[in-house]
Amino acid sequence: MTKFHLANLTLKGLLVLLAALPLASRAGEPLIVVEDRGGTSALPYYEALHLQPRANAPARPPIPMLPVSATPMDEAAMLPVRSAKLTPGTVARRVIEAPGLRPFVVVGDDEASQAWLRRQAGSLRGRGAVGLVVNVETLQGLARLRALVPGVPLAPVVGDDLAERLGLQHYPVLITATGIEQ
Repeated sequence: MTKFHLANLTLKGLLVLLAALPLASRAGEPLIVVEDRGGTSALPYYEALHLQPRANAPARPPIPMLPVSATPMDEAAMLPVRSAKLTPGTVARRVIEAPGLRPFVVVGDDEASQAWLRRQAGSLRGRGAVGLVVNVETLQGLARLRALVPGVPLAPVVGDDLAERLGLQHYPVLITATGIEQ
């Protein structure tokens, strides 16, 4: 090799190292993978759970929930919503620790969810709950559910990721800061 080639390789190597230096400082940070299958993002609910706190992480304040009004045209574009990992069924009550979590329900457009919403309507309004509709085909189905619980916002959302994170297989279910119950 000539001195010119050696100097050229050395310079290129130095440039590569300098370019990679900022990347090395982020090497220890965990990757965040986001998958969007449509519907409304459920990320605020996941963040509010704090189920697996990181070591030496400072306490995070509650996540503000800003109301987002969707027009029927926007919601029509989100439908149908189908969550393959969630079906109507019985859910055993269990305890969770999620301080600051706003109560929310997971329901679908089916007979079991409709009957459950009728029975729980007053309690849900009193708790300030919001709802995720994880299986609904049409705007009419969504409107039918909303009519059962006036004052409780319901949004169409794919619930498969939520099901995995909370170990859910069935709905209707109420999730609060202290537990999961039917």
